[in-house]
Amino acid sequence: MRIALLGTGFGQAHAAVYAARGDVDVVMFGRDPAKTADAAGKFGFAASTDPERAFEDDFDLVDICLPLARHAEYALRALDADKHVLVELPLAATMTDARQVTEAAARSGRQVFVDMFERFIPANRALFDAVREGTYGRLEQLTLSNRTAHLWPGVSLRLGALPLEAMHSDMDIVTRVLGVPERVEVATVARGNDSAAIEAVLTFDGALACDSVSSLMPMGWGARGGYTATFSDGVLESASTMGFDGRPSGAVTAYTADGAQEVELPPANQYAAMIDHVLACLRGEADNEIAPASVLDALQLTLDVDQLANGSVEG
Repeated sequence: MRIALLGTGFGQAHAAVYAARGDVDVVMFGRDPAKTADAAGKFGFAASTDPERAFEDDFDLVDICLPLARHAEYALRALDADKHVLVELPLAATMTDARQVTEAAARSGRQVFVDMFERFIPANRALFDAVREGTYGRLEQLTLSNRTAHLWPGVSLRLGALPLEAMHSDMDIVTRVLGVPERVEVATVARGNDSAAIEAVLTFDGALACDSVSSLMPMGWGARGGYTATFSDGVLESASTMGFDGRPSGAVTAYTADGAQEVELPPANQYAAMIDHVLACLRGEADNEIAPASVLDALQLTLDVDQLANGSVEG
């Protein structure tokens, strides 16, 4: 399968997954010749600074890891060129653009995937399964957190960036297990131009969700996150950490009237699992679980939080 990978920044996370496979042929596209050649060379890929090739050559899939403002534009171009599309999250910067891509995908006969990698994290899948199967009764309260130091050079974690860059995955979890909230309230604090925190309280009929994200943490903190899901008959708690060495750890524990028990989780790399799913769908071996239509509620909720936190209005 031939893949056009657009972007040499976060595109390298996808490139690392492709490089470990033997069933893909990848060309990495970027603007700067030296930077693109260097990034592609790390993974043994060909490099190109001509983005038109992605739409003109015989690529099966266009993988878009470009800045958010260009996601919808390039997804639509790829569909017009009769290519399958993988778009880094979020799908688009506005609901207008997101719906346009969703509608174009439905008309095209081609598949579009949004990199909702958090759906493939085993701890999150344990939560999804518990809600679907009613393992611990009805979900009444969900608290999510994501607190991090500035672990990624050049990546902005300012107040204006946090909703779409750091909260979108949490909003996807919320909408998958509780639906669309009846009310959204937001509180914020900022430290200078690069660090901030947002607390969002989401009210549902008979349930409550809270999401806390922060980039105020010192380097020694690393990154820590997880969730506490309180059901009518028990609690499911997930805790994950990643130090400045980049080594992650995590666990999920179930608490019931009978005591506490650690939930066994399969080992998984969420990015590899996401790309495995994309390629399986393109081979006709699976149904698309990350199609554009499935992310619209989460994107709308994320944009609502963004507007409350930053006063932004969809353009």
